[in-house]
Amino acid sequence: QVQLVESGGGLVQPGGSLRLSCTASEFTLDYYAIGWFRQAPGKEREGVSCIGSLDHPPYTYYTDSVKGRFTISRDNVENTVSLQMDSLKPEDTAVYYCALAWGCGYELAAGDFSSWGQGTQVTVSS
Repeated sequence: QVQLVESGGGLVQPGGSLRLSCTASEFTLDYYAIGWFRQAPGKEREGVSCIGSLDHPPYTYYTDSVKGRFTISRDNVENTVSLQMDSLKPEDTAVYYCALAWGCGYELAAGDFSSWGQGTQVTVSS
């Protein structure tokens, strides 16, 4: 089963930035919607952001709590989808996952996505 790979997590102070990357070595991401999700200890997995596939009109989605702070983008040459996270807050602390689907869907539901990566830890703390 194909699997995506996340990277770029780490420890950062409040107000800092991190850039997460999601890639696949066995296929192109161009024709899939790619979603970023996060899961904090004791909480359910939450949809954070999504970017639509290249064969549809341009589309991005952000959950309300990250709007204006996170930016999702594609690098077609590197076959990567990145999540630039700025103005990080302690409540952004979680394991971040990427996954793929045919579309982002209306509510970015985790059940609509597959090929989950192993996750990358993001910790925002002073």
